[in-house]
Amino acid sequence: MAYLVPTEFVTKMVDAGESKIYMSTRDTLVRAYMAGAILALAAVFAVTVAVQTGVFLIGAILFPVGFCMLYLMGFDLLTGVFVLTPLALLDKRPGVTVSGVLRNWGLVFVGNFAGALTVAVMMAFVFTMGFNTEPGAVGAKIASVGEARTLGYAEYGLAGWLTIFLRGMLCNWMVSMGVVGAMISTYVSGKVLAMWMPIMLFFFMGFEHSVVNMFLFPSAIIMGGDFSVADYFIWNEIPTALGNLVGGLAFTGLTLYSTHYKTAPKRTLVAANQSSGGSEAMA
Repeated sequence: MAYLVPTEFVTKMVDAGESKIYMSTRDTLVRAYMAGAILALAAVFAVTVAVQTGVFLIGAILFPVGFCMLYLMGFDLLTGVFVLTPLALLDKRPGVTVSGVLRNWGLVFVGNFAGALTVAVMMAFVFTMGFNTEPGAVGAKIASVGEARTLGYAEYGLAGWLTIFLRGMLCNWMVSMGVVGAMISTYVSGKVLAMWMPIMLFFFMGFEHSVVNMFLFPSAIIMGGDFSVADYFIWNEIPTALGNLVGGLAFTGLTLYSTHYKTAPKRTLVAANQSSGGSEAMA
């Protein structure tokens, strides 16, 4: 079948979460590294398109190509494992522990960051001809985004921190819908379509994705962005990652698990049946 019903694909979600916890350290790091690198390239692509056309919507429409590529290759993003691995723990799969979940998150974070940072250094080199020229329009745009999404939040203190946290929640609500949506179809075309819609939405709305930011902010610092590494982590990466965790798990993982996997008992309409029987007897 081209389409899996919710009870089937939610079972796949739990199975996927379990398999990621049991995955070897080497494979986890390799898959996370490639996911971070591919998503970073997609971010460069989207920003380049937006700058050259002057239409940000076009960049947002095209950005999901990177997400589709990394998913189809079986690579892992932090935003995805935030949603899937806790379900295996909640389902009490044998050998799945809190420490195992945290280990997976840590390894995927490191791998994603290394992949995104690699592309950040490579693209900064390309934009500046080996750090010998100004970065150009695309590089300047990336640098300005880095400043706006760190110092811009810091200006508002706690309210700014909570704003980026909420943007992180909204982001992984949509991104995790893409991860889950890909499990609905058994055809590549169906998977791509299901992933494309929510990813395009999050990018155009300017929500905060922890892995995309692993590229944008180091790249901005390398190309002269006027903010520090501490600014990046305190006023972007940390609240974004926490928001991604809460949003993806609460809005997608737990809701689907609770209603399609651990479905509540069906209602029994005893009173209605008795009333109907009584009416028939009176007749």
